[in-house]
Amino acid sequence: MKMGHFGFFDITVVCFLLALSFSRCYGIRSFPEERRFAEAPEYRNGVGCPVTAEGKTLSSCDPSLVHVAMTLDSEYLRGSMAAVHSVLRHASCPEHVFFHFIAAEFDATSPRVLTKLVRSIFPSLNFKVYIFREDTVLNLISSSIRQALENPLNYARNYLGDMLDPCVTRVIYLDSDVVLVDDIQKLWKVNLTGSRIIGAPEYCHANFTIYFTDTFWSDPVLPRVFGSRNPCYFNTGVMVMDLKKWREGNYRQKIERWMELQRQKRIYELGSLPPFLLVFGGLVEPINHRWNQHGLGGDNVKGSCRSLHPGPVSLLHWSGKGKPWVRLDEKRPCPLDYLWEPYDLYKHNYRSKVRHNLGFLTSSNPFGYSNYFI
Repeated sequence: MKMGHFGFFDITVVCFLLALSFSRCYGIRSFPEERRFAEAPEYRNGVGCPVTAEGKTLSSCDPSLVHVAMTLDSEYLRGSMAAVHSVLRHASCPEHVFFHFIAAEFDATSPRVLTKLVRSIFPSLNFKVYIFREDTVLNLISSSIRQALENPLNYARNYLGDMLDPCVTRVIYLDSDVVLVDDIQKLWKVNLTGSRIIGAPEYCHANFTIYFTDTFWSDPVLPRVFGSRNPCYFNTGVMVMDLKKWREGNYRQKIERWMELQRQKRIYELGSLPPFLLVFGGLVEPINHRWNQHGLGGDNVKGSCRSLHPGPVSLLHWSGKGKPWVRLDEKRPCPLDYLWEPYDLYKHNYRSKVRHNLGFLTSSNPFGYSNYFI
């Protein structure tokens, strides 16, 4: 039928029905969201940074770069953009930070749209988007205590050695629910001593046994994996990783073997964390706790607010069920959520509320960390 056979009203109805059908099939997040985010300020290198020729685009193989890997998906997009913003704002050499974003192949917002969106928010950012095929890991994922932990993208960190360019031999992995309030160069320069593959803050006071089931601990062979090691809990949301040693030691395969066993015997209840504990527990380069003030998402059962751990702060991590952008939008934020908000680039934000509420950090200052949140 030719277009001329349609009247104005008919065309309007058809367009409406097509749009409605499209939104039902793909979800509202499939539409471009550039207009929902403000463009970030352009951050420039400070004194003492490597000099780059004007107009030159840095290759991911440039030895002067700091490499950061993060996942990129529609559900946590707002958190990811705030995390990137925080890294750039506090970096001494922001032009020499290179981001490696891992996007799911079948995300509601396609990797191509996500790439366009990142470029619109950070026009001068050095980054690359990699497509993660969910079927790589789907057959290895077992059910978890929280459905969110079963998202295949949670396991993307296992495949960084395979996905990133071979010339990238070191990377900082960050979850999407963090903000840095310190120079990422300091974390990048952490020395991984001896044969250490990863570095992370360790929490040896935590009860390590709770991360595995009775089936694991009662097995005559499985607990021997730790041998003479003294394993401690560590959070995989912030890690410095030696990808050269990772590739050479086939650590992806070592993690996958534990995931395969989990499918047979149910040796843990959480998602992607326990295989890392099994492979690296007791073999981690301990990093200062200031680089992962985690658990700010609150109690996973009650949803209660958490306070900061004792000591200085370089990175805040809203691990746990609650996310600051959700609580802010619902107007039921935890006090520390206001420390996340200044990095939020979503246009529907809370600037005036932040200025009002940050008084508790600068006046009475119960935490003693106000100088870190500039």
